[in-house]
Amino acid sequence: MKEEPKTMDYNKLADILFPEITKTPEDYEAMYPPRDLPEGAKVTRLGPSPTGFMHLGNLYGAFVDERLAHQSGGVFYLRIEDTDDKRYVEGAVDVILKSLSFFGIHFDEGASLGEDIGDYGSYTQSMRGPIYQCFVKKLVSEGKAYPCFLTEEEIAEIREKQEAEKLNPGIYGEYALCRDWTLEQVQEALDAGKPYVIRLRSDGQPPQEDENGKTTGKRVQVKDAIRGTLDMPENFMDTVILKQTGIPTYHFAHVVDDHLMRTTHVVRGAEWLPSLPIHVELFEKMGWEMPVYCHTAQLMKIDEETGKKRKLSKRKDPELSLTYYRDQGYHPAAVREYLLTILNSNYEEWRAAHPDAPVDDFEFTTEKMSNSGALFDLNKLNDISKDVLLRIPAAELYDFLKDWAREFAPEYNGLFEDRDYMLKILDLGRTDRKPRKDLIYARQIIDFVSYFFDDLFRVEDEMPQEVPAEDIPKILRAYLETYDHADDNGAWFEKIRQIAVDLGYAAKPKDFKKHPEEYKGHVGHVSTVIRIALMGRAQSPDVWTIQQIMGEEMTKRRIEARLAEAEK
Repeated sequence: MKEEPKTMDYNKLADILFPEITKTPEDYEAMYPPRDLPEGAKVTRLGPSPTGFMHLGNLYGAFVDERLAHQSGGVFYLRIEDTDDKRYVEGAVDVILKSLSFFGIHFDEGASLGEDIGDYGSYTQSMRGPIYQCFVKKLVSEGKAYPCFLTEEEIAEIREKQEAEKLNPGIYGEYALCRDWTLEQVQEALDAGKPYVIRLRSDGQPPQEDENGKTTGKRVQVKDAIRGTLDMPENFMDTVILKQTGIPTYHFAHVVDDHLMRTTHVVRGAEWLPSLPIHVELFEKMGWEMPVYCHTAQLMKIDEETGKKRKLSKRKDPELSLTYYRDQGYHPAAVREYLLTILNSNYEEWRAAHPDAPVDDFEFTTEKMSNSGALFDLNKLNDISKDVLLRIPAAELYDFLKDWAREFAPEYNGLFEDRDYMLKILDLGRTDRKPRKDLIYARQIIDFVSYFFDDLFRVEDEMPQEVPAEDIPKILRAYLETYDHADDNGAWFEKIRQIAVDLGYAAKPKDFKKHPEEYKGHVGHVSTVIRIALMGRAQSPDVWTIQQIMGEEMTKRRIEARLAEAEK
């Protein structure tokens, strides 16, 4: 008599695999109820891995998360996604929090260096093991997941066979050798101490080719807030959802967490698009509504060597790391302003119409985001930074630079001892009819204003070719003899004009241009000699104003020092 095949008791299997899990999914649903928020409010999250490296893509996504949540009266939270323990770096959470705080990214709830903030924690995935195991147990009890005892060697053999037959590599269908094991087979493997993972029992079927060579198979459609409707083949892989360690994979952990933390919108990079069908099936298997996915474009740059677009590279591009911007001392408002220009295509038009409006007044939308590569341009960031810093009062800029120097360049702390002096320097030329836009980021600003400080002063440029070496001491001596710190700008320049004429230079550049044979050079060349003696540079803001800031003593000391050098 033929023996009837044994059927699997899934509830018993679930109890055997998870005897210590006593809470039910209903318990966790009660612990993390739907949020009490206004109609249309969005709940978003940033979920970085604690690798110790925060990159521009993290910040790019964080701005989207923050705007979507806060514009709608919703919640923006931080979740530490540390299920990949091999990538964990000690102190990485501190790096995450400091980096994001520096750029003005503030969370309503989530992980912190002390206790978590909010009622939906823990917000660190490694602390949520029993929660994930509870929901894996549910899937096992419903026959939607199963233990897989395949070894790495057996999986490698399967892959080798699939490649030889030009099939999709992976564990599915006939290659999912543990999928239909009996309870007795599972128990025997457990008794033998064999390690196992838990795999999703996918309902999908691998795509097939019809007689015309056309690929057929079921497809899934997902409405993406940035990319519109995505159409892709359904998942058919029996994906691992719980590793041998009892830690979930990202696929499963984020599905559980986004449901229980009541996330409405998931902002993440385009690199997750191939995994989307897995996530669709997981949400369906759990019986949960999917959040709205927003897959952002990859950050690109123009390669200097090839002139073509390429992805920003951790190895090639220091500007990919957020540490770069903090170390250089970019003002967070400038970085925020720039990122909005590449996040929303209508931002620059809005800024032109509202030059003085706070950036948060701009209505950010996912519909205006690029779904192809977003081009990052450091030169454009610098140009935008010039405009942004011009709108920041000198007193606020002083505080920013002082704080930056304390953390990143303590050798410059002394520059901030005389606050009034530094405020005059920072305001130089910024209130003119055509204001100067010289300030970009902290290190550049320190370098730009260094000539105001004797310890940093250095001569960078050569004297103008139009001025013979023997004329340099004559110009400087005459300048010292006629210098009066009380002169206004007009009287001061008239004296320089007279020195130029006395030494054979044209009183006006246009005169020299018309009759170069009659003059050695013009008054501009003479004033450049004075400028270089004072600032060490051929180009600078207005010399008279600089002298007023430096004071009479420093002005004369600089001229005397260069005169002594010229007379050697």
